[in-house]
Amino acid sequence: VQLEESGGGLVRPGGSLRLSCAPSGNIFSINRMGWYRQVPGKQRELVARIIMTGGLTTYADSVKGRFTISREKSTNMVYLQMDSLKPQDTAVYYCHVGLELWERPGEEVEYWGQGAQVTVSS
Repeated sequence: VQLEESGGGLVRPGGSLRLSCAPSGNIFSINRMGWYRQVPGKQRELVARIIMTGGLTTYADSVKGRFTISREKSTNMVYLQMDSLKPQDTAVYYCHVGLELWERPGEEVEYWGQGAQVTVSS
């Protein structure tokens, strides 16, 4: 299984960026996808998560009202739209997926993307 991440970059405070992520490989089903972020010296933290069946979303308090996670069921693509960005949003953002493989349906395995740098600075 591979996770293709794209997006990220440098943006001024108040600006917007969009991250995207899609898993590929021998996938039976995808249960949940989300984005985490990490800055040097700190633990990786959840930013947003979506349950693929039903679309239930969860957000960190620090991004509620500014970030939106969404999915395209036909392509398994997940997006993180980040608006009103702040300098404290600067971090490496990692795509995360919980899925089941064809050879072991019913057993969830987790994968991480390679990370995308998001820098918010004037």
